[in-house]
Amino acid sequence: MPGAVGVVDTGPDNGKIGVARQEATLTTAEEGNQEESGKEERNENGSEAGNTNMDGSKEKKKKPSFKAKVKNLTRNVSRMLPKEINSTEDRLVRQNAENDPESQAATSPALSIRSFGTFAGSPLSPSSPQDSVKTDSPFQREKHGHCRTLSDPTGMGTDAGETSGSFRRSLRLPLNKRKDKEPKPHLQNLSDTIKEESSENIMAAMSQELSESYELPEVPENPLSIMQINTLIGAMQLEDAHLNLLALRLELQKELEEKGNEDSSIELAKKEKDLNLLYSALKEKMQIIVKDSNNQSSCSTELLVTVVRIIQEEEKREGDLGSAGWNWRDTWKEAVQEGVQAKIQSVPLDSKEENKSWLAVHLGLLGKAVLEDLEKVKNQLKGSYPPSFDVFNTYVQSYQKGIAEHLKKVSKKELEPKDCFALLNWVVNTYKSEDLMSSPTLQPDMNTDNVSLPLEDGFLDQLKDSYCHLIKEDIKRILGIIIKLQADEGWKAGKEPEVHDGFYDSNMDMDIWTPLKSYCKNSKSIDEDLETRAVRACLEELQPFPHRFEEQFNQWCKTLTDASLEDKYRVAYINNFMALKGHLQENRGSSPQLVEQLAKNIDSVVNSLGLTLIGRFQAKIKPFLGRMMTRKWLLTDEDFRHIVRRTEDLSELSRRMKPPYVQTFGSKVHYFVVKEYVAQLMKNNFSCRNGRNKDAERKMNKQWAELEDIFTELKSDATWLHPLGEHLCSIIGQKNKKEIKNCLQPLVRDYPDISQKHLSAVLYFRGMVRGRERQLILHRLGELKKTMQDPRPRGQALFSDIQVDSRGASRKQRALHTIT
Repeated sequence: MPGAVGVVDTGPDNGKIGVARQEATLTTAEEGNQEESGKEERNENGSEAGNTNMDGSKEKKKKPSFKAKVKNLTRNVSRMLPKEINSTEDRLVRQNAENDPESQAATSPALSIRSFGTFAGSPLSPSSPQDSVKTDSPFQREKHGHCRTLSDPTGMGTDAGETSGSFRRSLRLPLNKRKDKEPKPHLQNLSDTIKEESSENIMAAMSQELSESYELPEVPENPLSIMQINTLIGAMQLEDAHLNLLALRLELQKELEEKGNEDSSIELAKKEKDLNLLYSALKEKMQIIVKDSNNQSSCSTELLVTVVRIIQEEEKREGDLGSAGWNWRDTWKEAVQEGVQAKIQSVPLDSKEENKSWLAVHLGLLGKAVLEDLEKVKNQLKGSYPPSFDVFNTYVQSYQKGIAEHLKKVSKKELEPKDCFALLNWVVNTYKSEDLMSSPTLQPDMNTDNVSLPLEDGFLDQLKDSYCHLIKEDIKRILGIIIKLQADEGWKAGKEPEVHDGFYDSNMDMDIWTPLKSYCKNSKSIDEDLETRAVRACLEELQPFPHRFEEQFNQWCKTLTDASLEDKYRVAYINNFMALKGHLQENRGSSPQLVEQLAKNIDSVVNSLGLTLIGRFQAKIKPFLGRMMTRKWLLTDEDFRHIVRRTEDLSELSRRMKPPYVQTFGSKVHYFVVKEYVAQLMKNNFSCRNGRNKDAERKMNKQWAELEDIFTELKSDATWLHPLGEHLCSIIGQKNKKEIKNCLQPLVRDYPDISQKHLSAVLYFRGMVRGRERQLILHRLGELKKTMQDPRPRGQALFSDIQVDSRGASRKQRALHTIT
């Protein structure tokens, strides 16, 4: 019966019962509504099948197009009332339950809704293992010989009226005429549901792999001519061309068997040559299809399935007479590799002049292209291949090989440090990350344990060496720029150094440390080995810089007439080098020996810069120190005031100096002033007599206290020098000579390096030129030095650095200088 193809229950018994009941129940309704159905068909398709022409001849019945059928289907569905659908579904459930309880699942409301499109050939027909009619999906279509496909046994030739009637009969609905004022049901939700299910079914079909089994279409008995077959190949009609090639092979085999052991004729040899040429042309077309298959805009899924079936068929016939002389599966893999290589080459690659970050941008685009392509393979191309082709892993391996070759070529270009790092980072980190090969969108097909690039042995190591070499070159360039900037924008311009947080600063340490730290940090993100190499490269290039910089600075200082600007820059560079030394301690773990050596070089330059400042200070105060401990000194403070002013100026400069070096600097200045002050006592140029030693004691106490205050402001930590003034004043100002022996013990305790010559000079200045008491005092000093151990740490020697003038003045010269 024409309208009985929409039966929902596909069970063998229930199907028969449903058809019989339809025939018995709907016969009268169908006859009664035939006229109305014919009118609707004429309105939609232009004419009825039974119309006659003007001459009385019957007009040939036109078959409705697929588009017209879908339109009829939508119109007919829109006429249904919700209550009719619900009542029909309930009636179907009850009828099936009466016949077979297990059929309830097949007639559930969900299935009845989907059965709207179950007429033969409908694109909305759901695919099910129980369906008796298979859907001819463009993603799963397989041809079965040269006959009509099973998905449309009727050839889609049913009239629109018959289709509408059969559709309504499948739902067991009465074929009543439509009422004009009857409201139409809202089918928007139904339409959206059908679209969503169709989209899901399409994606599922695309990702589902092709079956391994297939049915070879019938091979023609008489093949086409060579030119005709070649034309088919050129027109991409590969299935027909291949069938004719198989027929040609059978014909050639038959002719060879008929000849037996006779020598092959020239005609057969020519035919075999033509066959090989045709196979070569077929292979080339197949390779083009495979190469373009991952390009959605140019690939035909049907052609790709045809290529796959040809490969499978040729593999079965491998070794037969007339077969091609190559491995078809390997040829397919080569085509995949060529397509992948073309994809990689298509990724934009700017020049260094066009884009400073050319390589980083290129690698980002490359990763994006690879990921998108593999997603297409997983979600689309995989459905065109049987599992034996392992298409996804084949593409992954092809990309790994292609990328490895591409990166090798890129690494030979002229690279800068940032380019080399971008390449290393992409290979080591990005390639394996979730941004690319470990992306969740590639799961579960991607085997994350096998995503390493097949790089050549030593490639990564060579890349690391190149990166470190480029780092050294860049650090050298940066250091040269730093020296030039310091000269052009600082010294030569006469501009004073900047003051940051109260300290002189030229920013040189940060200019050095910023790129160095960046290189070390970036290298650590690759691996510890590269971090160690990068730190070593930076430190090696930095080793000679402190002395190189000092040499350039000193050359500039020779051209100055005013040393005040020079002194300020010396303080600034002391601060910068000490700060740089502190920064370098972060890399001690990676290269302790180089860090230690560089720290020594920095200390040497800093000490040199500081000593220059101290030397200039010494030159300023030395003339005034030479007039200490004389009669003029005892009578006036003029020379001492000069010393104080020069020391205060140096203290003011040192306030712009950062700790901890400022303490070292202050201690050196403190030591120098104390040593030179005491050294004047050792010259034996002046002797206090007749009570003037008391005046000398008071003056010395006052000056010593003032010096202590100045050196405290200078941040000197040489506090061990403070007691010396009190010890010397107690000896010089002692009224009773015999009591001097009691003042020696604290002096020897604090300054054990004092000798009898030093004490003898102090006694001379006090006025004890000769006598028995003088000898007893010196003898007591010798005893104390023997019995007392040296409690002071090393480096706190004072008197051992002071020489005593052994040239004794004549009595006459001494008398002239003696104050009575």
